[in-house]
Amino acid sequence: MKGRAVSGDAAGTRQLDRREFLARASVLGLGSLLGQPDRAMAAEPPPETTRIRLPHTPYICLAPQYLAEEFFRQEGFSEWEYLPLGSRAGVEAVADGRADISMWDIHSAIPLLDAGKPLVLLAGVHAGCYQLFAADRVKAIRDLKGKTAAVHYFGGGDHVLLSSMLAYVGVNPAQEVNWITGRGARNAMDVFADGEADAFVAFAQEPAELRAKKVGHVILQTSLDRPWSQYFCCMVVANRDFVQRHPVATKRVLRSILKAADICASEPERVARFLSDMRYETRYPIGLEVMKGSLYTRWREANPEDTLRFHALRLREAGMLKSTPQKLIAQGTDWRFLNELKKELKG
Repeated sequence: MKGRAVSGDAAGTRQLDRREFLARASVLGLGSLLGQPDRAMAAEPPPETTRIRLPHTPYICLAPQYLAEEFFRQEGFSEWEYLPLGSRAGVEAVADGRADISMWDIHSAIPLLDAGKPLVLLAGVHAGCYQLFAADRVKAIRDLKGKTAAVHYFGGGDHVLLSSMLAYVGVNPAQEVNWITGRGARNAMDVFADGEADAFVAFAQEPAELRAKKVGHVILQTSLDRPWSQYFCCMVVANRDFVQRHPVATKRVLRSILKAADICASEPERVARFLSDMRYETRYPIGLEVMKGSLYTRWREANPEDTLRFHALRLREAGMLKSTPQKLIAQGTDWRFLNELKKELKG
């Protein structure tokens, strides 16, 4: 069977044959890796399913997920499909079983975990892709009290992260900030660029686009500013039923993503070229900026549970969550695969 993928500008799925797969692998010089399974992988039973479904999103901070395609065949998968769901519905698709597993921002997963959706967090992948832009009159997060913030949608990663930031500095995000969302043909970044909002949390390609337009200034960068630089922005989330029924397949998908994250960290130029060649992001300089600005080695260094606990505490203090951090961790996480892979992939 042939693997299936969705390119960055495609409306549907297209077939990926063996010749094209090897050609794409050669873009990154992965030929030496293909066909040389890890010893631990060889000792494992085959995956319970050879088909996996992942959401597709235009945001290239999720590059390890797309690059992971190059390892899927090695891991025993013969078919994979990217569901063209856009930038909003991916984590919901995992929750309702339309997709099996995905990288996604931790912040938009938290409200779904709080609502009891069947999601499970498996690993942190990277930090640093969010930057808080503000109008000239705003110099710090506290200055947003009584001001207007633009977000893509309520409950999205930008909304939840900025709410956590506000709560951290003593501003009640539900009562002391005005929120505005993108509407019609304009997204939230356009609303901010048009001067209708005082702040906007940009991520992935958006910071480079705002700088190119000379819009706003950065008052917080999660790759540099503590405590935010200590915590993950993007993690691997899976449907709970999929994990329970397919533990071997789950580990093999996660291994592919983490291997790809290592490549993003060590060879950002080649990954940016891969993203350009495959039309995930045709603007090579922007792709390179995102690769260099995202902390892809963080999966080896940080405890993802700390990220969930930190944000859950802030959001619960602000009255935005009903569940305690302990409940979310107990019901919505499974770190066993990550712990095994940290040992296996030490090199």
